[in-house]
Amino acid sequence: MEATESVLWVAHTEAPGALAKGAMEALAAAIRLADGGARLVVGVFGAGAAAAIERIGGCGAQRFLMADGPALEQPRYATDAAAVAALASASGASLVVAPETSRLSRALPGAAQRCGGRVDTRVTAMARTPAGVEIERWFYRQRLVARLTRTHRPWFLLSAGGAEAPWPESPRQGVPVERVEVQAASRTEVVGTEAPAASSQAIRPDADLLLVAGAGWTKQQADGRTHVAEAEALILDFLAKTQASLGSSKSLVDQGSEGQPVLSFLSHLNQIGQTGSTPRHPRGLATCCHGEEPHVVGWRFINERRAINLDPNCGWAQGKADVLYVADAFAVLRRVNELLDQAEPARAVR
Repeated sequence: MEATESVLWVAHTEAPGALAKGAMEALAAAIRLADGGARLVVGVFGAGAAAAIERIGGCGAQRFLMADGPALEQPRYATDAAAVAALASASGASLVVAPETSRLSRALPGAAQRCGGRVDTRVTAMARTPAGVEIERWFYRQRLVARLTRTHRPWFLLSAGGAEAPWPESPRQGVPVERVEVQAASRTEVVGTEAPAASSQAIRPDADLLLVAGAGWTKQQADGRTHVAEAEALILDFLAKTQASLGSSKSLVDQGSEGQPVLSFLSHLNQIGQTGSTPRHPRGLATCCHGEEPHVVGWRFINERRAINLDPNCGWAQGKADVLYVADAFAVLRRVNELLDQAEPARAVR
């Protein structure tokens, strides 16, 4: 890395003065890139930006920039892109590292264009090498990994969630913060937020456990009948007790469009695999699915993989799962829910 190389970490506040876990992960990546003599600059925009900066004031940055104001409190492409571009220009940074939140995923490419830079998304690793800064990212639905570098500057990088260990908060009072003026104008007015009740939320990116339901839940069971209603009750009860995130195989979510029985709370947003998402959770439990390659692609970043299937020769048994339980998923989940009921709340899986 050249001596003049500088790194800007940019993030937005989630709530006034609060930073998301993904932002702290991206900060860890930025600090590592700056290690070795490069200048580190912190840039935060949104409500309570100054308070958020104080929470990470001990990260070793040489400059702290902020942009705030009513126009930046709500997520909008026009205002967010303007804020990132203003912070990048004020910092003079050649590398800009940001967390891959929904807000910055929309805004960062536009900000890069305004600054005459280049952007790479879904970055899973960053490192300094003798040849310069090298990043790692995945292509073709996470089936191909590539390592690449660029000579063009500024270079904007969106750090994928779960790819780094979060930087621990390092509060520091009296941080010298520079306010950056943003020419933020938008014809979009945010009038409110509509969100599902917390009890019905089934996709939890930060959950410790991922539960994936396969099509076997809706098939005929040993008595020759389907038990879709019971399957729904068991899965929802397990999710409520463990606060796990819910995923699904493609075959299960596709059944709804084919007139077959389907779990009512599933949609294509829950889909895991080659044509779905590739979440990052410490642990994963697959139930009633075969573990074929297109589905297993979605488990590439799950650290500990377990599966429940009545077939001992299913795909999960072919070296794709750390542990395979040859058992009836209905019976297993029913018993697990009973044990969770008996367990103390502090000992329940989270």
